[in-house]
Amino acid sequence: MKKRFYAYIQELQDRITSKLEEVDGKASFQEDIWKREEGGGGRTRVIENGNVFEKGGVNISAVYGPLAPAMQQYFKVGDVDFFACGLSLVLHPKNPMVPTVHANWRYFEMYDKDGTVIDQWFGGGQDLTPYYLFEEDAKHFHKVSKKACDPHGFSLYTDYKQKCDEYFWNAHRDEARGIGGLFFDYLKGDSHMKIEDWYDFVTDVGDSFLEAYVPIVEKRKDLHYTKEQRNWQEIRRGRYVEFNLVHDKGTLFGLKTNGRIESILMSLPPHVQWVYDHHPEPGTQEDKLLQVLKKPVSWL
Repeated sequence: MKKRFYAYIQELQDRITSKLEEVDGKASFQEDIWKREEGGGGRTRVIENGNVFEKGGVNISAVYGPLAPAMQQYFKVGDVDFFACGLSLVLHPKNPMVPTVHANWRYFEMYDKDGTVIDQWFGGGQDLTPYYLFEEDAKHFHKVSKKACDPHGFSLYTDYKQKCDEYFWNAHRDEARGIGGLFFDYLKGDSHMKIEDWYDFVTDVGDSFLEAYVPIVEKRKDLHYTKEQRNWQEIRRGRYVEFNLVHDKGTLFGLKTNGRIESILMSLPPHVQWVYDHHPEPGTQEDKLLQVLKKPVSWL
């Protein structure tokens, strides 16, 4: 399974970066191949200063070795070995009318010291963070996500949409990071869904990403925007940074397993503001976004 899924994310990375370069029309992805001293490595691809994408990364990695003591405590296990691979992406467009997007699809195995697999699971998801709310874009993103889920179980979209709303919540701000999507973790084989069935599900979600995001980018990338709207985008990007550094489990896992810092922190936007006690004027488009972020919305 680990070879099969790693082959999949290698191909998916090629497919996604190729399409995004086509959409941008100017910038191309810079590739870094890196190795992890304890075992494994990855292929980081970063795009910067494009026509559409101010900064973004589409990264794959496969790391393995002894599980660090901090992560042993987190998973409540003893001295075990692990393998983890996945694709993680974040795209920060230049135009504030185009939403930031994040996605991740990953696979994890745990072994005893004899090399026997003692646990395995999939995780991942995809979510949208707009700066100006176009409801049709939110509906499109959720519709495509639901279409990917439904062949595998009609409750999956509802379940993982709720988990996404719960996970991407900036508790210290009492607001959502964005308008959600899907979030799932610890998808393990059982009598109802074998691990091969979860592979089919996760890869269908991965395959849906470009359909979910690219039409939104193409619709909004050439819209006019003002300096004030750009300032709002940078202020909201600050909330994105706060979530990734304070709450995100993926960032925590990477830092505690001696992951590559540049790859872990590629999710951070290049231009961001923290304005003291900033509140938009009531009734404005900026205020409308904040009202929507105060509680989960059923976009479908």
